[in-house]
Amino acid sequence: MTAVIDPPARASGISSAQDAGELAELGYAQELHRGVSPFAAFASGFSFVSILTTVFALFAVGFGLGGPAFFFTWPIVFVVQFSVCLVFAELSGKFPIAGAIYQWSRRLAGNTTGWFAGWLMLVGYIVSVAALAIAMQSVLPDIWRGFQLIPGDSAITTKTGATNGIILGALTIVVCTIISSAGVKLMGRITTVGVAIEIVGVVLIIGAMFVKAQRNPVAAVASTGGHGTGAGYIGAFVASMVMAAYVMYGFDSAAELSEETAEPRKVCPKAIINALLVSFVGGGLMILAALMAAPSLDDPNLAATGIPWVITSQLNTGLGKALLAMVAVAIFSATLAIQASAARVMFSMARDNRLPFGPALAKVNQRTGTPMATGLAVSALSIAVLLVNLGQAGAFNALVSVSVVIVYLAYCMVTVPALYLRVRGVRLTYGKPVIDLGKWGIPVNTVAALGGGALCLNILWPRAEVYDPDGSSWFLHYFAPIFLAVTLAVGFVAFRMIKRRNGVAAPAPDALFGQAKKPIVAQEALAQEALA
Repeated sequence: MTAVIDPPARASGISSAQDAGELAELGYAQELHRGVSPFAAFASGFSFVSILTTVFALFAVGFGLGGPAFFFTWPIVFVVQFSVCLVFAELSGKFPIAGAIYQWSRRLAGNTTGWFAGWLMLVGYIVSVAALAIAMQSVLPDIWRGFQLIPGDSAITTKTGATNGIILGALTIVVCTIISSAGVKLMGRITTVGVAIEIVGVVLIIGAMFVKAQRNPVAAVASTGGHGTGAGYIGAFVASMVMAAYVMYGFDSAAELSEETAEPRKVCPKAIINALLVSFVGGGLMILAALMAAPSLDDPNLAATGIPWVITSQLNTGLGKALLAMVAVAIFSATLAIQASAARVMFSMARDNRLPFGPALAKVNQRTGTPMATGLAVSALSIAVLLVNLGQAGAFNALVSVSVVIVYLAYCMVTVPALYLRVRGVRLTYGKPVIDLGKWGIPVNTVAALGGGALCLNILWPRAEVYDPDGSSWFLHYFAPIFLAVTLAVGFVAFRMIKRRNGVAAPAPDALFGQAKKPIVAQEALAQEALA
């Protein structure tokens, strides 16, 4: 644990005295440099969701499982995730600390739950970094054949494509690591530019597909695509919901950069909400435009390839490649945002001495003000995950799917304890209420907890169409519950080892809230705290 020090002045270029002082009240010294602007904070969350990457790539999943009417899963998932978003926005204004989900969970439910929330977020983020980086393989060789460094087929499902994807993915992660290590200001600027290009790309794609519309909006979303009618369509509809669930998470990324954002109590809640709102509107219009512009809603290419097929079918080659270049920028920006978020979660846990090699991982480079050790560790682990794709694209796809389950479960470790405390009448009050749900707290939190749990179960469900589309492996079919069980088991062993090493009990979580000006987990008390 880092000792609390006197807050530095704004002249130091690190932080304002007020920001550093508020962080000190929560028990931490100001070590990370505050160079994230309000737009950069928004850009971090928007880049993580990255609709130009995820909707572009995953449209075929939703359409293939539920036909055109899968469009209606988009607003349903949004209602659930926006409720989660509001709970997170409220907490980010009260506890603006790096490693947000981990920090909020342990303050709401105690250190055991908090540790597992942090563990799941860390694993999910590391896999997500690998997943985004390897997505370069689906874009770059189509822009220029020279990006296919391994001679042969560039399709990610082939051996040559998968191997080349590992190379491109590893290079992407390395470049992202260099940028994030150089300082949060540079990272913020690049993320901001990436988001600006992504938004332009989204607008161009939506506009181009609307111009080429073959049918009106009602006709575009009315059909189930032969997946059943009435009650017989429910199963397909619920299954197709995984597409929207895969996309609409990571909006909390702005909270991970709280200690590097000026006036985080004001900035981070707005950034979290705006990231999801803009993603919802842009992603929904992209799905609708693709359904309207597709040459045929019955063509198997729409279920196999999705939006790329619509673009190549309806747009000229030059414009198509320009849009693909924008997708590549969006992928890079998303990889950078997720890598930074993962590094902050690891840093936050290491700083609390809750990870192996904690003191070494918790070191902050004095010149750049970034946790370079955790950035390097996250990148090395992500590249290791990439190697799973070596001739085993099916296993990698299943791993990517289950990483979403893990993050959703970590979200539940915040929303469920928060709901429990609200029902008991414990007000989540600390600091000035930038966003206070007030009387809406219980209904909004209920939707967040129950809806989030339902989405988690839906993604976890062992559907062959998602986890083993070729029907070739029972292991892949049940990979999600198996991987989750292994992740929790490994986490439990690590947790027990760290607890045995620290050996000090923590205060009851209820004591962290109420009308007190300062929570118990602050300053000297926090320095003595260890795992429960």
